[in-house]
Amino acid sequence: MITLTPLRTFNVPIQTPCITPENFAGKTLTDIKKLPATEGNRNITLGDLFKIEQDPAETPNITLNGDLSKVKRVGQAMKSGEIVINGNIGMHTGEKMAGGKIIINGNAGGWTGSEMKKGTIEIHGDVGDYLASPYRGNDLGMKGGLITVDGNVGTDVGCYLKGGIIKITGSAGQFLGYHMTDGAIYVEKNCDVRTGACMTGGKIVVGGTLEILPSFTIDSIKPKVKVDNTTNVSGPFYVFLGDLSERGTGKIFANKAANPALAFYEKYL
Repeated sequence: MITLTPLRTFNVPIQTPCITPENFAGKTLTDIKKLPATEGNRNITLGDLFKIEQDPAETPNITLNGDLSKVKRVGQAMKSGEIVINGNIGMHTGEKMAGGKIIINGNAGGWTGSEMKKGTIEIHGDVGDYLASPYRGNDLGMKGGLITVDGNVGTDVGCYLKGGIIKITGSAGQFLGYHMTDGAIYVEKNCDVRTGACMTGGKIVVGGTLEILPSFTIDSIKPKVKVDNTTNVSGPFYVFLGDLSERGTGKIFANKAANPALAFYEKYL
């Protein structure tokens, strides 16, 4: 196991896409210290930023300790292995991830898991905006894998989702699941406005309050819903189909007890 600890407080953005199990594999500590990174507009090496140590433990492959909120792109495109981050981490963590596991014992910045294909990201804290969402202007959403969040998430989570599972213990901001076509999102607490806007497939399960857009139609009431093979949520749930403005067949499951204002839809069943 390789352990990285910041040598100082970082005041400007740090770019470290080199921090992956694949890039560290087979390298000596001297080799790892020479891997490229940037600090602001300066090209530097990993050894300029971190104290880098080797531990005989085999897993996790990489451990990062300390305040890393300015450090971006950790685990970018990783395909295997495990990274543990003990502290807050910056944007783009696990971007284009294709396998392996990232555990974040803290908060994570925006675009975590963007364009993710496989693997697992566990976040034991809050997450910023654009979790598992593409950059503005493209539709390369998450295709597979699992992301779990113990806290709250920001806006535009799971946009253009094409597969995979996102589970959020807290609440979510607006535009959750925007333009999603497949996969599943489970929010245990509340959602802000425009949940599922323009979705054409997949499912969104909300245990707390939410707004239903007028372009969705009620389909049924279900006693429970299956999020994935490990998570079943008891209801009852109102089931809405849409987004009909996109000829969508996605489903939003809204907890009946948490949303008494939706009771008027029952007359349409």
